[in-house]
Amino acid sequence: MSETTTPALQYRFDGPDDAPVLILGPSLGTTWHMWDRQIPELTRQWRVFRFDLPGHGGAPAYPGGSVSELAARLLATLDAVGVQRFGYAGCALGGAVGAELALRHPDRIASLALIAASPRFGTADEFRQRGVIVRTNGLDPIARTSPDRWFTAGFAAAQPAITEWAVQMVRTTDPGCYIAACEALASFDVRAELGRIGVPTLVLVGSDDQVTGPAEARTLVAGIPDARLAVVPSASHLVPVEQPAAVTDLLVRHFSTAWQPAYDSTTGQVAIPAAPAKPVLAVPVPQQSGPVAEIAPAAVQPEATGRPDPYDAGLKVRREVLGDAHVDRALATADEFSGDFQEFITRYAWGEIWDRPGLDRRSRSCVTLTALVAGGHLDELAFHTRAALRNGLTPDEIKEVLLQAAVYCGVPAANSAFKVAQQIIREETTPEE
Repeated sequence: MSETTTPALQYRFDGPDDAPVLILGPSLGTTWHMWDRQIPELTRQWRVFRFDLPGHGGAPAYPGGSVSELAARLLATLDAVGVQRFGYAGCALGGAVGAELALRHPDRIASLALIAASPRFGTADEFRQRGVIVRTNGLDPIARTSPDRWFTAGFAAAQPAITEWAVQMVRTTDPGCYIAACEALASFDVRAELGRIGVPTLVLVGSDDQVTGPAEARTLVAGIPDARLAVVPSASHLVPVEQPAAVTDLLVRHFSTAWQPAYDSTTGQVAIPAAPAKPVLAVPVPQQSGPVAEIAPAAVQPEATGRPDPYDAGLKVRREVLGDAHVDRALATADEFSGDFQEFITRYAWGEIWDRPGLDRRSRSCVTLTALVAGGHLDELAFHTRAALRNGLTPDEIKEVLLQAAVYCGVPAANSAFKVAQQIIREETTPEE
């Protein structure tokens, strides 16, 4: 495969060749099999296209480090098989890909469903920390805890075979691709752009989802002009697996009634459907009321103007490297005396130097660690050791940096540095039980 060629995604089709195409996007750590129980019903009306994320389900391990890159690979794959316009339903990371497509390529999407999704998934710290753990310990710690994130306790206990299937699905994922997908989620944030999603959108969430729950779903509904909310009772994050009948019913109803016509290049016009009435979507969940779909008003979005100030870029890089918690503490303690200094280092150290393209962040971390050892700056060495792990250095590589520093900066300085770095590495790479 040429290095200049966009790597294609692993995919499969189900359903009649002449039916409209409906794409189902997977969650991080899953494969297209998470949608198996939706396929019999959906293929009655649609030609269903499912894909695997890079390195998932045996797919080629070409890591995709951003949601926009994953969306571009999906479009390249669809172009190769002749699919131009489609409906799209995606779960979690798959939902982020759908939102990206709706924002950047609105002409391709006829209707959208965002499942267990969010305009911003938690904090960047959480996903970069997960990447540190995988880089150090492999995927087993993540695999063992996946059922706790994906399913309600009752479902996990009652369905041990499905729970074990979920664990094995994560274990067989390529670690590098998993880490890259974590980075994609860490950098994903479309909160200010939701008002530009112009297709009918179903926002679907499990009532017991502790990862991206009803609060995040309501943020999506409040921001997207034509969006409806459906809350599925007795379901957690991987709601298509836990409540397949309910999810299938909701998808059929949504895509059957909210499929936006394509733009007509001969007339320069597109048919605009009337705003839907506020419906109640029934879901066959025993002894539970069905999820309620609501249309929320559009959010007023600020317009971007002018060239970004180096401070804004610097604050973004500073948060990505050091973590939100560290930066928030530094900014919260700034006062009239120290505030100018915080602005100075954000603008010039982070916005002008760390954001330069000449060195990657791994290299900059190596340089920074060495300089801090030489200067004896142990407090800063501690949080830059955390930053080095987040930037992709392994504990063994940090050890090599400190050994190199011992030769050129002195053994006493390196001795102190090893003590600090050892403690930080233990804290950052020990999986949570």
